[in-house]
Amino acid sequence: MSNRQKTKEVKPQASKSAFNKVQERRDSFATASGIPVERIYTPAHIADFDPRNDLGMPSEFPFTRGVHNTGYRGRLWTMRMFSGFGSAEESNARYKYLLSHGETGLSVAFDFPTLSGYDTDDPLARGEFGKCGVAVSSLADMEILFEGIAVDKITTSMTINGPAAVIWAMYLAAAEKRGIPIANLGGTIQNDILKEYVAQNSYIYPPQPSIRLIVDTMEFGTKHVPLWNTISISGYHIREAGATGVQELAFTLADGLAYVQAGLDRGLKVDDFAPRLSFFFAAHNDFFEEIAKFRAARRIWAREMKSRFGASERSQWLRFHTQTGGCTLTAQQPENNIVRTTLQALAAIMGGTQSLHTNSMDEALALPSDKAVRIALRTQQIIALESGVASTIDPLGGSFYMEALTSQMEARAREYFDQIEERGGVLRCVETGFFQQEIANSAYTYQQAVDNKEQIVIGVNDYVAEEPISIPILKMDKASEKRHLDRLNRIRRERDQREVAQRLKALEQAAHGNENLMPFILDAVRAYATLGEVCGVMRGVFGEFKAPVLV
Repeated sequence: MSNRQKTKEVKPQASKSAFNKVQERRDSFATASGIPVERIYTPAHIADFDPRNDLGMPSEFPFTRGVHNTGYRGRLWTMRMFSGFGSAEESNARYKYLLSHGETGLSVAFDFPTLSGYDTDDPLARGEFGKCGVAVSSLADMEILFEGIAVDKITTSMTINGPAAVIWAMYLAAAEKRGIPIANLGGTIQNDILKEYVAQNSYIYPPQPSIRLIVDTMEFGTKHVPLWNTISISGYHIREAGATGVQELAFTLADGLAYVQAGLDRGLKVDDFAPRLSFFFAAHNDFFEEIAKFRAARRIWAREMKSRFGASERSQWLRFHTQTGGCTLTAQQPENNIVRTTLQALAAIMGGTQSLHTNSMDEALALPSDKAVRIALRTQQIIALESGVASTIDPLGGSFYMEALTSQMEARAREYFDQIEERGGVLRCVETGFFQQEIANSAYTYQQAVDNKEQIVIGVNDYVAEEPISIPILKMDKASEKRHLDRLNRIRRERDQREVAQRLKALEQAAHGNENLMPFILDAVRAYATLGEVCGVMRGVFGEFKAPVLV
């Protein structure tokens, strides 16, 4: 089947008399992305489907069924719980708690001042300390954050974008201080600025210098930190902003292709850096569509990397982390969120995710409590060890419905690729607000469906129960902000001020030129220049991004 060929929508061939005996619940059925769902699927629905070229075998092009030939029979997915709150001390304790309960990878959530490149005592950061993640203002915080954790034995993912290069430099420097070679470190920085402009909005600099920094990390990682994924191209935040599954798929892969082109424009060889590209998707409630999305993502990426860039087989792999849908959680009847998370996690696993975060039942109300996060982790463990779904690869592969839906997801994503190209490419679509408007339209359509009860959300617009919240809610340590600020002030007093000034000046001069900025950022954070100081230097050179106004 051609990459651009659409799957035909075919009416079922079964007996009409059998179908017409019972009245259906509604006039038509569709997936969350609006793809029509037939009453039953037959071989006629996949008449153009070529099992060899469209499905293949695990670890074989186009990788629809997975990138590894043993699937979870060889190794289970990494259970990586997204965690962080308050000060470095509190978050370090949470990481150790999760590891003691069987977590197999770390994932760091940062607070919004950190995501925005500000120190905690910046006036713009007032009132935001530790609320949506951990506060990291200097190398001293990073040292405490991972104290007592063998960072060379476990992989660490960090959801950080605008200041990703600086936070990564702190992680590398902290490991160096412990005598751990940075070449031995494995993990991921999200470092995906394109989706920040259209979804999460934790950007700092305009697109061109931001992409320069991303390519700097890609180049530096290839040479010095070969086990590190220097970018995790994220559809998760696009989906959380209101996108459909098709939009998440299309916009994420389009961003990924733009990053590959940026690396090539720098002069990097595709097979030197592409194997360390990773992806990050959401898993929402439409069970079959989510599985089809993951399968289509692998197939599209392999085909595009091969046809556009002539990449080797290893560079064609799409490896991805999944997080269950935060925006699907409800504050009402929060225990119901355990069920939602379980279904979403199962879809991610049946879609072949490499790692997984399962949301806690209380996250629509607060940061997760110890009890809630343990239940979320246990959800993964029960699926892994009690359900049997990890015993075979791509268990829905060959299903008439699954193959038809996977092909339809691919076809609709490619329609978006054509629109993006016609509009001048990814950067131009960011600047003109195309992505933002498409996402906003989808979010509005979904909310209308909820308001009109066309889309049922249990406990919100149906099966409502007026009852008090009975689950435990995490309470922040009121002393943690003072502890953090005292450390920040002590670092500023005790460091070598002359060295800090020299390192920041060298960074400023390099930013005006074309050198890779990672060595200069590393030198600055080793001297205990703060996050706000390092990002402030680059703000002075690059300026700040201003979002387009949409009507």
